Amino acid sequence: MRGMTSRRTVLIILYEGVQSLDVTGPLEVFHGAGVLAGDPGTYRVRTATVDGAPVRTGSGLRLAPDTALGECGAADIVLVPGGDCMTGADPRLLDWLRRNGPRAGRLVSVCTGAFLLAAAGLLDGRRATTHWAFCEDFARRYPAVRLDPEPVFVRDGAVATSAGVTAGIDLALALVEEDHGRRTALAIARHLVVFLRRPGNQRQFSTQLAAQTADRPTLRDLQHWIAEHPGADLGVEALAARAGLSPRHFARAFRAEVGTTPGRYVEGVRLEAARRLLEETGQGVEEVSRACGYGTPEAMRRAFVRALGTAPAEYRRRFRSPAPSLATT
Repeated sequence: MRGMTSRRTVLIILYEGVQSLDVTGPLEVFHGAGVLAGDPGTYRVRTATVDGAPVRTGSGLRLAPDTALGECGAADIVLVPGGDCMTGADPRLLDWLRRNGPRAGRLVSVCTGAFLLAAAGLLDGRRATTHWAFCEDFARRYPAVRLDPEPVFVRDGAVATSAGVTAGIDLALALVEEDHGRRTALAIARHLVVFLRRPGNQRQFSTQLAAQTADRPTLRDLQHWIAEHPGADLGVEALAARAGLSPRHFARAFRAEVGTTPGRYVEGVRLEAARRLLEETGQGVEEVSRACGYGTPEAMRRAFVRALGTAPAEYRRRFRSPAPSLATT
């Protein structure tokens, strides 16, 4: 996809203990936009540390920055990755953020990078998110921030914050989509073999990740079977029979081991299955509703509106699009 002429500068801030994927995930997204455009300068990405010296990531990878923060002004996108930054942040870094953050075209954090933005006072009064594991600590430290612990990413004006690690890829894809359109963003996502682009209001956990894995093998196997057969009869009696338990015993054991009721678990699995089909296939709403066990399009519509605030047809329009291949541009 050629013809994208607008160029933007991206500044990624590095520091000791930074999370490597928070840096490289968004970087690869911006690089992919340049490949599609046939112009590597579509996004001019630079990295910087406080003093221009190399740092090591939390996993031990050595990163050499392009420059020192003191040599940088505001960029079109300033990205603050997460890492070991919740305590003892370098005062020089916070000072740079206070002075230059408000001047950025878009100020972005990934994962616990939101702690640095909050410490610099840049999230006061704003809606924001961060990695689920650190939300309680964040809310206690920064009560002036309107923390929302559930979404993959949150936009509040020119400031955007994202959840843990790979959510930075989703946010970067959203920024590329805003700049260059949905086709480009989806093409990059497919090239990176990520699950297209999760909408910002999607929860940080899928149903399978949010729920516990059952201890007993019969229930654990049943969880896998449910995910593979969303269109089957997934009522309590049918699932109990498959597990070899009475309905009452099954319902009690499932909730105790999985952390949610069978009905709620099935509801989440079916919703995710329907979203995947709407995003990845040309199947119509009625066909998807049958394949995912809703029975009728209206039943699926109610489930989508309740969970996502949008109808299936609108969801498909927003998040499915034919896209070119990076390999052929």
